[in-house]
Amino acid sequence: MRKSGPPKGLISYLVLELLDEKPRYGYEILKEINDISGGHWEPSYGSVYPILYKFEDKGWTTRVEREEESDRKYFELTDAGRDELAEKRRDSGSKAADFVDVILGFYHVYVAFATDDRFEVETPEGLFRFDETFSSWIIEQLIRHHERDFGTFERIDATPEAFYEREGVEPDDD
Repeated sequence: MRKSGPPKGLISYLVLELLDEKPRYGYEILKEINDISGGHWEPSYGSVYPILYKFEDKGWTTRVEREEESDRKYFELTDAGRDELAEKRRDSGSKAADFVDVILGFYHVYVAFATDDRFEVETPEGLFRFDETFSSWIIEQLIRHHERDFGTFERIDATPEAFYEREGVEPDDD
């Protein structure tokens, strides 16, 4: 169970990967992360810029001055930064369960707003609603993205326990 927000280290990992492609400045990194998320998530300035400065302090990045853009602070990955990126790549491979917790956790809250009598959410006209129709649309979008990226969607008719056993994973009981 996740305690809050995106999986720990996600933003740092994304920043390192993006800097491995080419030198970038903070706002450019924010926009690229927004694009990667399909326009659904953009970390705050207050999370990306401290990461960039921390990486510079640790020697993982160096600042690149560009005469034509002297007002922008570009950061470039160093060899030490590439070593750290290799470590983050290994570490990020173990974060899939954290992503699942975030995705399913927020979906469950969405459904609770639609179905749990404890919540009396009012939706102004013309906006997304917490209801079955919009829940179906969310799931449809997930299926469409799955099919775009992985191929035909096939339902998995297994309980979580049976799925974990079949895939050889331990449930996260934190």
